[in-house]
Amino acid sequence: MKNVSRILPMYTADTSGVCSALYEFGGMTVIHDASGCNSTYTTHDEPRWYDRRSMMFISALTEMDAIMGNDEKLVNDCVSAAHDLHPEFIALCGSPMPMMTGVDFAAIAAEIRGQTGIPTFGLNTNGTVSYISGAAQAFEALVREYAHPVPKREGTGVNILGMTPLDFPLGAERSVRRWLTENGMELVCNLGMGSVLDDVKQMTSARVNLVVSQTGAAAAEYLRKYLGMPYVFGVPIGRGFSAKLAEQLRAAAEPAVGGALADGLLSESDADTLVIGEAVYSASVCAALYEDMGIRAHLLCPLPCDDRFLAHTGGERIFAEEDIERYALEMHPRTVIADPLYRYIVPEGARHIGLPHLAFSGRSFQRSIPDLINTDIKEYFR
Repeated sequence: MKNVSRILPMYTADTSGVCSALYEFGGMTVIHDASGCNSTYTTHDEPRWYDRRSMMFISALTEMDAIMGNDEKLVNDCVSAAHDLHPEFIALCGSPMPMMTGVDFAAIAAEIRGQTGIPTFGLNTNGTVSYISGAAQAFEALVREYAHPVPKREGTGVNILGMTPLDFPLGAERSVRRWLTENGMELVCNLGMGSVLDDVKQMTSARVNLVVSQTGAAAAEYLRKYLGMPYVFGVPIGRGFSAKLAEQLRAAAEPAVGGALADGLLSESDADTLVIGEAVYSASVCAALYEDMGIRAHLLCPLPCDDRFLAHTGGERIFAEEDIERYALEMHPRTVIADPLYRYIVPEGARHIGLPHLAFSGRSFQRSIPDLINTDIKEYFR
């Protein structure tokens, strides 16, 4: 059967993507699912849960509620909780059961907004696709609601779009802030980690957006299309590529330039190193390997990503486990850089360098996830 994994685990689901994206902004996120199912998110996909709580709830959907279409219970519970907790906003997302019964989250969100006066988003998740989709919807809903035109600040203000613990280690938000400061730029909002809702409201005071994962791409495109903000893809990994990315950010911030894709994100088809993972992060690893170590690497993305981005980087998008295994076998790479759990399908004779990805292997290798932002990567990839 196609797309059935025998060896590899699945990537984190879209519901967890929503929760992770909205975790730090003071809202109330409600997963419409059976009682207890939010433990999957809080215990496996959210390392911040152990030292910083957030309003993450489950609707405790019962079999009878699902059969009878009892949406009124969800509305009443959300309204009651909102009156007690006073969240900044309310986000509703679904699981497989609401998908099968055809729950209209947009209509329910409108009803809750009308009764509470609190901004409420209905996000079309179903628990069967990856976190990329859920987090992307959440980030876009947030900027649609709160990012409005404000005067530009002096200097080069930058927004970081798409940074969550599903793709980045805790502390990466501080590292990227230091990198911007060292390069004469100022962080306005880090959409995902290290910022609050007031920062989102000031996003348009920045001059350029840096998209560090595909989860931030939809928000970046909305800000470009409706608010005229240019954006660049890339993660400042290594020393050489970080410096190059900083130059491209400063250039894109100029009104006459307004770029969208970083030229340094290169994936070489004739490379002997294969990098497997989320598109923007992995393409940045490829670029950093070349800039810092002279190593040509090729990107293989097993997650959803923009066709334009792949065409620009020269990477491949392959979802099925058997296709990934076959591709790696036919490529004959000397080195494969991927999450440690990929070692079971790495071709015989190839060297495997583990680069843990929380959205793939969960907490198994969480303590060994490296922070590669603006650091010397030679030690890690030697």
